[in-house]
Amino acid sequence: MAGQAGLIGALIGFVVGLIEYRLVTGVVVASLRRTDSSKTPAEKDDYERRIRLLKAAVLVLSVGGLPIVGYFIGRALFG
Repeated sequence: MAGQAGLIGALIGFVVGLIEYRLVTGVVVASLRRTDSSKTPAEKDDYERRIRLLKAAVLVLSVGGLPIVGYFIGRALFG
């Protein structure tokens, strides 16, 4: 039973992480693109590279971290 509760918690954490990723990256990337002051193509490419790195970091933290938290919460509360 404890294993099932953990897995259900991890699944819920994964879904919440996906939703959080979409919301956070959508808002933040839109804001960053509005404030882009790049003047050359090289500056624009660097700015876009940094946005991709930010999106990757948020993906790892949200979709990678929340299932782990959900697993432990599921085990602690229902396991």
